[in-house]
Amino acid sequence: MQGDAAVLSMLNEVLTSELTSINQYFLHARIYKNWGLQELNSVCYKKSILDMKQADALIERILFLEGLPNLQALGRLRIGEDTTEMLACDLEFQQEQIPLLRNAIALCEQQQDYVSREIVLEILEHEEEHIDWINAQQYQIGAMGIENYLQSKIG
Repeated sequence: MQGDAAVLSMLNEVLTSELTSINQYFLHARIYKNWGLQELNSVCYKKSILDMKQADALIERILFLEGLPNLQALGRLRIGEDTTEMLACDLEFQQEQIPLLRNAIALCEQQQDYVSREIVLEILEHEEEHIDWINAQQYQIGAMGIENYLQSKIG
């Protein structure tokens, strides 16, 4: 099935964002693991795996629409040097991703590609949930201090 060129281009932009996210969260997970922060490692590792599954769904959809998935493009990774900075980097990345996803959803609706819309909508829902999680972590750091926060994430 031949897909709309604008939708294919937008799906590739979302794919680039997901591929970038995979790398950022995977590296952050491994940094947390190295520091012994198992809870943060687990969350970031699971996020990178979820992003991989979302990228897979985008790749399959692009191929179905007779497009060529671009796996060579990656955005800028934002890698922090401490936990507070890592969370801030992740939040910045997530907040930049939201408008892209909303624009993709609007374009899919305009072109009446409701299957692609559903794929991107599901990604948006997960990204918004992760923003809520990051905000909660930042609140906890502010409320309990970084030392107590880090101690709570060890086990």
